[in-house]
Amino acid sequence: MKFKADNKIFENYPDFIDGILVVKNIDNNGTNPEITELLRKIEKEIREITDIESVNSHPKIAAWREAHRKFGNNPKKSPPSVQAIFGRVYKGGELPIINKLVDLYNYISLKYVVPAGGENLDKCVGDIELTYADGDEEFIELESVENRPPETGEVVYKDQAGVICRKFNWREADRTKLSENTKNAVLVIEGLSPVTRDELQRTLDELQELVQKYCGGESNSYILDQDNREIEI
Repeated sequence: MKFKADNKIFENYPDFIDGILVVKNIDNNGTNPEITELLRKIEKEIREITDIESVNSHPKIAAWREAHRKFGNNPKKSPPSVQAIFGRVYKGGELPIINKLVDLYNYISLKYVVPAGGENLDKCVGDIELTYADGDEEFIELESVENRPPETGEVVYKDQAGVICRKFNWREADRTKLSENTKNAVLVIEGLSPVTRDELQRTLDELQELVQKYCGGESNSYILDQDNREIEI
């Protein structure tokens, strides 16, 4: 199985970098109070931030709002995932506890202000590609049975069976969602300037260490960029 990015993605987003963590033979069963504590601590730190006028003005979030506008999405109606998660916490909310993998990538997303997501590799069909949607692919979002195809030209992750995540890391598909029964997964951390490659690598390394600590298994990390657009997983 390959994980790859369409050349056109880098033509339109030359500073885009995609951190990929492949984890296998993990134990994602149950939740962990230490992970919950990590989440609650970072949520508290975010609420105490005073040097930004609004969530939208945060440099890392502003970069993603512009990236979404570039492919035709209105971030006011469908905000980038990092804006939605950061904004929810900044305004006083708490994130729900889902499962260890999801809780860990949510923690990383909040701590470093980057979009993050993940897919169950055993539910993916064929290669995974970050590309532009044709507009007729199947997409059934989390906890739904209704097919809601992406718009033509929307940036999506897809496999041979359909779209598995819409608008970069905006909305996950139900088919490939991470659950307590997930044994093999791919986790994704996305970066745009001002996030540097070194920062993304450190972020990816921290996520890898946390997954190893709380879920066990084996893992390998990669970064997709203009010079490395395809990996074998």
